[in-house]
Amino acid sequence: MSTEEILPLVDEQGNVIGKAPRSQCHSDRTLLHPVVHLHVFNTKGELYLQKRALTKRIQPGKWDTAVGGHIAYGEEVTDALRRETREEIGLTDFEPTAVTSYKWQSAVESEMINVFVTVTDKPLVSHNDEIDDARFWTLDEIRNASGQGLMTPNFEAEFKNVIDTEAVKKIIDTY
Repeated sequence: MSTEEILPLVDEQGNVIGKAPRSQCHSDRTLLHPVVHLHVFNTKGELYLQKRALTKRIQPGKWDTAVGGHIAYGEEVTDALRRETREEIGLTDFEPTAVTSYKWQSAVESEMINVFVTVTDKPLVSHNDEIDDARFWTLDEIRNASGQGLMTPNFEAEFKNVIDTEAVKKIIDTY
């Protein structure tokens, strides 16, 4: 018998103020819960994206951030980032750089997104039941695909407002 995942509830500064089951967080926009996103670049400046499985409840079949996942109740942000990265793309030895945190609200939920970037040329393995495909994209390919319904609205907004910026380009250049 599996028990439902319990997620922390946070205020707009990211402070834990409670907890709730995942199903409740995904059906009540008033419950702000934290997640991690890792954007993985290679040394050619390409960005790794995953295609969400058609079985996913939220945004099935759309291209999305390389790594994205919930922070479990009682789990530290960086521990969640490393766990999700290992589970989703098989990467264990990497140096993440924190970029920003922001609130994202969709029609069904509210998330406090903790955004990180890293650069690696190590092999990435995306073969779990939550991912249908994965590959590196040039930034121009992403820009041209944006607005075409191929990518999640969250990824498109995050790419435009956070990732495709001079601040992130400077971070990437330090790797």
